[in-house]
Amino acid sequence: MDLRLNDASAFVAGSSSGLGRAIARQLLIEGCRVTICSRDRDRIETARTWLIDETGCPAENVHAISCDVTIEADITRAMQEAASTFGELNLLVTNAGGPPTGQIDDLDAQSWRNALELNLMSTINLCRAALPYLRKAAGSGKHASILMITSLSAKQPIPSLYLSNVARAGVQGFAKSLSEEVGADGITVNTILPGYTRTDRLSHLSESLNERHGTPIEQIEAGWASSSALKRIGTEDEFAAASTFLLSPRAGFITGVALVVDGGAVKSLL
Repeated sequence: MDLRLNDASAFVAGSSSGLGRAIARQLLIEGCRVTICSRDRDRIETARTWLIDETGCPAENVHAISCDVTIEADITRAMQEAASTFGELNLLVTNAGGPPTGQIDDLDAQSWRNALELNLMSTINLCRAALPYLRKAAGSGKHASILMITSLSAKQPIPSLYLSNVARAGVQGFAKSLSEEVGADGITVNTILPGYTRTDRLSHLSESLNERHGTPIEQIEAGWASSSALKRIGTEDEFAAASTFLLSPRAGFITGVALVVDGGAVKSLL
């Protein structure tokens, strides 16, 4: 299927590794021009080189920016640079690393503030900064879309992930509200909720649980796999394929949706 994304300009936050980088890779394969960002300059430049080598895309199709998504001024600058580099902005992917694990007594007030800044406020500020460019693109008859990466924890809270459970649920409320407002502008807004997916973040989580409870990592991962209907952990490429479809004109009549990509781990009916 032709997703009709050729030559679209995309901004993918948190894309030095993991799910963000996987989406950037798939967008490049579909012919997009992609701005990638991370707060670490060396890591994002390494990711740029990897993406060019991995996809065979022209080097000028990947622009790397150092940006801390918890700093509003950084976001504003990065969005301006992305739109200037490629002449427009059609697609936005909001993403950031996950907050620490912990039980209620492990987390002080500052931990909660930090988590909300990282996963909720960064999403809000990325959208606020991108909207003028997305509205301009949609106003000229081009496709414009926002995709927010959250987590299955927004639907089904995960033990020891208090901070993520709360912040991701906040993103869901923001996304649904935003979809109602900007739908009339021709901009789609959706969220995508990854389940247990083979990433560095998942490895860090299993290591943390191992240290906290002493459970072998292999047993932890086997438990995650068994929680899904497919009885396995997902891959970055599977997640990126679903994400890229939601961002594309082929999904132009889908908005306000929370798509769970989890192999059937969430057991709710809706």
